[in-house]
Amino acid sequence: MHRAPPRAVATSAAAAPAAGPIVLAARGLTKRYRMGEVDVHALRGIDLDLVEGELMVLLGASGSGKSTLLNLLGGLDVPTSGTIAYRGRDLVADDEDDLTWYRRRHVGFVFQFYNLVPSLTAYENVELVADLADDPIDPAAVLDLVGLGDRLDHFPAQLSGGEQQRVAVARAVAKRPDVLLCDEPTGALDFATGVRVLSVIERVNRELGTTTVVITHNAPIAAMADRVITLADGRIANTEAPSRRITAEELRW
Repeated sequence: MHRAPPRAVATSAAAAPAAGPIVLAARGLTKRYRMGEVDVHALRGIDLDLVEGELMVLLGASGSGKSTLLNLLGGLDVPTSGTIAYRGRDLVADDEDDLTWYRRRHVGFVFQFYNLVPSLTAYENVELVADLADDPIDPAAVLDLVGLGDRLDHFPAQLSGGEQQRVAVARAVAKRPDVLLCDEPTGALDFATGVRVLSVIERVNRELGTTTVVITHNAPIAAMADRVITLADGRIANTEAPSRRITAEELRW
């Protein structure tokens, strides 16, 4: 696979949170879609740094730009303008092969719908991704990490929705990603099951040190974050750090 040499992107003090190495730096991000004769502005100039090891929550209503921003940070899409740097490397200048390499090696994704392969067991679903990584976590070990060590041989149809989502988390984490991006990971789950999935994400962040972003419209979830970014109309409307990061088990909504 083609791997171009790193292209450095300058960062500034703007958008910088607490001290720590910056994993992803976005500057002036815009994203515009053409729908018929109308331009839809999904993002309108985002400056954002993501710091190593933090758990960030992106809050906002539907249409605020949360998923668009997550897709740009994960290399699933490219901005209309602006820059995104992964540890100083310019992702916007990368070709598709380089973006594929970035996604495969450095980013784990968890979506609202689990996207498991129905004909594969929990173990095999995780193994499928682990086999693509340079230094993966053993599938059995990562399934144990998410509390499914006794469900290795179960197919998705034999698992509850929460268990399937935990398999999806295990699959994302098995390749030891630098960044874990979670798009409405509890959106299809009831409260108790959602809290259990958030506890797994929290454990991955704390124990593995994986830089984690959770996007949600559910404001109480923000209390488990190191930093909360609120988006509205494609812009950052507010940034705050909770005075005390509570555990997922303490959440109520």
